[in-house]
Amino acid sequence: MSADNLFVALRQSADPEVAAAIEELVRDAPDHELSRLNVLDFAARAGLDEERVIAAFLHAARLGLFELSWNVLCPSCGGVLEAAPTLKNVDRDSYHCAWCAAAYEPTLDEVVEVTFTVSRRVRRIAAHNPDELSYGEYFRQVFWGSGIDLPNNLEHVIEEITLETMELPAGEKALLSLQLPAEFVILLDPVTHTSRFIDVKGEPVRERQSLSVVFDRLRSPVERLALRPGPLRLSLENRTDGRVLPGLWIANHQLEELLHRRRPFLTAKRLLTNQVFRDIYGVDTIDIDQRLKITSLTFLFTDLKGSTELYERVGDLAAFDLVRTHFRMLHEIVAAEAGAVVKTIGDAVMATFATPDRAIAAALRMREAMRKLNHDRNSGDLVLKIGVHEGPCLAVVLNDRQDYFGQTVNIAARVQALADSRSILATRPVVAYPQTLDLLKSRGLEPMGQSRALRGISDAVAVFEIP
Repeated sequence: MSADNLFVALRQSADPEVAAAIEELVRDAPDHELSRLNVLDFAARAGLDEERVIAAFLHAARLGLFELSWNVLCPSCGGVLEAAPTLKNVDRDSYHCAWCAAAYEPTLDEVVEVTFTVSRRVRRIAAHNPDELSYGEYFRQVFWGSGIDLPNNLEHVIEEITLETMELPAGEKALLSLQLPAEFVILLDPVTHTSRFIDVKGEPVRERQSLSVVFDRLRSPVERLALRPGPLRLSLENRTDGRVLPGLWIANHQLEELLHRRRPFLTAKRLLTNQVFRDIYGVDTIDIDQRLKITSLTFLFTDLKGSTELYERVGDLAAFDLVRTHFRMLHEIVAAEAGAVVKTIGDAVMATFATPDRAIAAALRMREAMRKLNHDRNSGDLVLKIGVHEGPCLAVVLNDRQDYFGQTVNIAARVQALADSRSILATRPVVAYPQTLDLLKSRGLEPMGQSRALRGISDAVAVFEIP
């Protein structure tokens, strides 16, 4: 299928306005804007709704317009420690950053990002051949993640904070002579993630100091060296099958300012809680043996009160139609509030949201939707019990479904079971979330809290009723 036909298909499956903006981007944007594209930044610059943009890019990836990448990030320097075409490849307990000399667990909240790169068959860009990128553009398009807000004059900035940079082809050696200043210097190759920390201090010396570094594909521990200010003879050898890009970086305030330029990016957690993503990719996201950690996810459980009596009172057919209508309304509300329905169990729904305020917004809309449905029927048959809780969990595969496991899930379900009226029950982490407080205040709602015992939970839990 040609690129033109792919865009026609995109306009049919995604929001037409967003599809048109994506087509214009692919046609007119410079190469670097189409490599590891930050969809949240794209939405902000185009003045488009984030959720519609995320959905459109997911449809574009399904059609083959873009390649989706799951990137494990260093939360300190923002570098990409590993890039994979699927979350299934994020299968190590920790990932090491050579620049920061630290290891990080790949939690899905802020350590794993999701980016989009234009497909080769749609448009060829420089990042499709990383060996052809300049030193600065390699850092922009390959080394750093999409959360780093890099300046347009990146090449100039790099010149200001490096002593020396070079390109060393496969199998070659180089010998450099330079003057070391009294600074903390980092020798970094972004291709092999090799680094040396050099603490340059003390009295300057006249005699030449020597340092030899070999680049290979082995991730060796970061070496720390102490040298004196003065002349250095640096011997470099590339034992890989591709080029390397070693550079001597001065760890000063300019480098710190560069690394602290941050912007929001699409996290793996947010994508897993997106309804369009779940609909398109289903269970083909996580391996059955994977246990991926999320430090904060909000769970919303609902259940219809008295559904058994409803079937007896109005008959199976009428009750089934009502329950089906209720499910459709809940699905629509969850998706509209940037959440995703994980599963339905009988007349119950389990949904996830990236933040507590979106879950509470959904809960309030659900309650109002049920009130309106009952009013239109001149009946009070549909009473929805809602419970919300936030906390850490594991993303897993259960019963051929991408699911979640942990105490947070259990508490959310138990809180919902406490509900016996049209009030919404939520735990302290949910109602104490700043955006939740703002939301409730704007509605004139004051949560009333009490300590409640939950079945299977040893300690009492503070549960708040939202009237």
